[in-house]
Amino acid sequence: MASDSGAGVTGPEAASSTPVHVTADDFEELRPRAFGIAYRMLGSVSDAEDVVQDGLLRLHRAIQAGEQVDHPAAYLATVVTRLAIDQLRSARARRETYVGEWLPEPLVTSDEDDPARHAETADSLSLAFLVVLESLSPEQRAVFLLRDVFDYPYDRVAEIVGKSESAVRQLAVRARRHVEERRPRYETSRDQHDELARRFLAAAQEGDVGGLESLLAEDVVLHGDGGGKAPALARPVHGARRVARTFTAWVKASAKLGVTDVRMVEVNGQPGLLVVGADGRPMSCMAFDIAEGRIQTINSIVNPDKLRHLTA
Repeated sequence: MASDSGAGVTGPEAASSTPVHVTADDFEELRPRAFGIAYRMLGSVSDAEDVVQDGLLRLHRAIQAGEQVDHPAAYLATVVTRLAIDQLRSARARRETYVGEWLPEPLVTSDEDDPARHAETADSLSLAFLVVLESLSPEQRAVFLLRDVFDYPYDRVAEIVGKSESAVRQLAVRARRHVEERRPRYETSRDQHDELARRFLAAAQEGDVGGLESLLAEDVVLHGDGGGKAPALARPVHGARRVARTFTAWVKASAKLGVTDVRMVEVNGQPGLLVVGADGRPMSCMAFDIAEGRIQTINSIVNPDKLRHLTA
């Protein structure tokens, strides 16, 4: 792979030889799609923001230096993807020593203001989907996202990752097969999702174990990520009865834990809950994966480092 993350862009998206003038507003318009790529690559809001900022700075410097940047969006996508690949390589070693389960940083989303879902579908944003991507190599991850999520043609993907088109096609086939074998399937009805989440929250607050069980798939799994910095599950909890009991026990202890509010939110395009403490800061963010009218997976992030970007 080419190592220069600031390399220029050639090819079909950069065919024009007319100098490009990029305004401050243009830079802001470039940010959402670049963030969408970086976040899905890295699974971290803060790291994605850093990569995008670095990419925008490199783009600005290139233009200021008089370099020919015929297509700023393509240039930025190239820089951001290469920076993310480099960062993923170093992140793999850190995650091997991570305490407990590792989950992506949650992103509270909405239809009105969601930079990560700019022109893309919500299922490629879900925490469960990002966890599947974690099992791909950095290059496979980049190729799959650019081709299958962001719809870049193979020749452009090859330029971005610095490989031949035939090599990129092989990477795409392997990555696609791997993802399709593990990719979670969701119901599409937003209203059904929200209603199920509301019923879950009500049953949990009432201590209704039976009511909770009725909303959970028999093989539901509860995952927790504390990163060794907050109390979390030592291992995943499996089964409707055990998950229901875990939640009712948590609700009973919530006052002692400093919980002052639990509110419904949309987390990475899926229904979820935001748990708020006495200081007004988020203590936990949970996302529900729903299929066939039941909750299939619950991902709970309590690592404070992964909640800093969220506002209650």
